[in-house]
Amino acid sequence: MTDLTKLTLAEARAGLQRKEFSAVELTRAHLDAIEKANGALNAFILVTADHALAQAKASDERLAKGGARLLEGLPLGHKDLFCTKGIRTTACSKILDDFKPTYESTVGQNLWDAGAVMLGKLNNDEFAMGSSNETSAFGSVVSPWRRLGTDGKPKADKLVPGGSSGGSSAAVAAGLCLGATATDTGGSIRQPAALTGTVGIKPTYGRCSRWGIVAFASSLDQAGPIARTVEDAAMMLRSMASSDPKDTTSVDMPVPDYVKQMKEGVKGLRVGVPKEYRVDGMSKEIEALWDKGIAWLKAAGASIHEISLPHTKYALPAYYIVAPAEASSNLARYDGVRYGLRVKGDDLIDTYENTRAAGFGKEVKRRILIGTYVLSAGYYDAYYLKAQKVRTLIKRDFDQAWDKVDVVLTPTTPSPAFAEGEKTGDPLAMYLEDIFTVTVNMAGLPGISVPAGLSGEGTPLGLQLIGKPFDEGTLFRSAKAIEDAAGHFSPAQRWWLG
Repeated sequence: MTDLTKLTLAEARAGLQRKEFSAVELTRAHLDAIEKANGALNAFILVTADHALAQAKASDERLAKGGARLLEGLPLGHKDLFCTKGIRTTACSKILDDFKPTYESTVGQNLWDAGAVMLGKLNNDEFAMGSSNETSAFGSVVSPWRRLGTDGKPKADKLVPGGSSGGSSAAVAAGLCLGATATDTGGSIRQPAALTGTVGIKPTYGRCSRWGIVAFASSLDQAGPIARTVEDAAMMLRSMASSDPKDTTSVDMPVPDYVKQMKEGVKGLRVGVPKEYRVDGMSKEIEALWDKGIAWLKAAGASIHEISLPHTKYALPAYYIVAPAEASSNLARYDGVRYGLRVKGDDLIDTYENTRAAGFGKEVKRRILIGTYVLSAGYYDAYYLKAQKVRTLIKRDFDQAWDKVDVVLTPTTPSPAFAEGEKTGDPLAMYLEDIFTVTVNMAGLPGISVPAGLSGEGTPLGLQLIGKPFDEGTLFRSAKAIEDAAGHFSPAQRWWLG
């Protein structure tokens, strides 16, 4: 019988429609894979087997009656940043303890309404703060990919799956789910997708509701999918996106049929290549991959244009002022009084201090302190206000570029996946992982990472496409052209299954 965990989302949907297998069988296959693999990968922090099988059984009943919702019976992983009604949601932080929301996030509800099955909650960096999934209170996620030695055999060192959505990217790459939800504040969908050979899209700010997503930086956060193919990502985003009266930043616009748009091709498309992204220290193989992507799009009928985004060099420092400032404000609600962890003290202030000291991890504390500092009296104008002005200039750069091009092509990351512990001692080196992705969040634009090749050590490399506001369809078209030229990538051995 076909290994159901190797199917794409689209293939699994077709198989269910043809009654080659049932939704229960598909779900059981993935639950079995999780049971075998999770000890090695630590991608899932909570497996909701009974809940998933009940959803799958209901899907089978609808399929038997001819029901054909877009994601009917398809098992997905759900990032632990999304609130799930009656099911533990922690943002992978000790401070939320055993918190069980009384409501479902809008994005999650949209998926269940489309027929999707929830296998469980996925690991992520604590409060989505990190680029390697090493800051989670539940421990690090391990990538299913391994570096290859000169003899062609996998090395023993454990690689990170990227972050903050490392559980999502690792689970999809390892075949533990057909697709996964994720969130992106400065690259947390695209960077882990690039490091694991998966497709990840961060849609335009406002395309997906933020209601029911644990907040990191409210003006930057956006939900999106991680999947194995461009088509799978298009299917998921169509179901995830919606307008939402509960989220004032949600935009009331129709959600297109992205799968249909994806098939339109790139003939006549104008592709911009920003000269500022050729940064010092970029590896030769990343630069070569970028040139290859340019050639692929040109061969598919697109025209290539060099563009300038002059304020790019200020994006990363500005981001690491804006994001921590918003985080320090958002995380002030975790005080040990209303929900989550409570560590009692001699008085109220002592309880606050004890709870936060025990509940927040090192990276979260670091960002709260940075954010509180830049918002404090005497520093607000010097740092936070200036960073917001830079943000406006970054958006203006893109607005001017759209007069000349339809989409922008860049690398997704400055380097391939790195080993656990390799950069955790150097926060600056970790922050530089977001150098190509933060501009997209600062300008509120859509961006997608698509697998495009392998490093010299056999690990995945991705290319990023940046689009006009609410023009995700063009991103899917362009990403499909790269996917068609580059092919698909998966680990050579499924070592995590024992």
